Amino acid sequence: MDSFNKFVRKKNAFLFGTTGIFLFLYILLPILAFTPVLQQKWIGNITGVWVYSAGLFVMTVVLCALYTKMAPKFDQIAADVLREYEQGGAE
Repeated sequence: MDSFNKFVRKKNAFLFGTTGIFLFLYILLPILAFTPVLQQKWIGNITGVWVYSAGLFVMTVVLCALYTKMAPKFDQIAADVLREYEQGGAE
């Protein structure tokens, strides 16, 4: 069961870490939207809110790509843990 616990800790660290960062940045948008920081024009007539929102969209794509890259690794580790359990290696 030690390998299972390691797997769960590793997966939870990844999932909760990335979720926390992305959730913080998403919640920050409505807070900053009412401050002068994002009300200023950044690029031509485009305000910071639009730039920040576009950044959130890009960040979402990055999150999807990162999870897609990590998921096969987690699947392999889970298969190894299951194989170990089936062979009687679990205590």
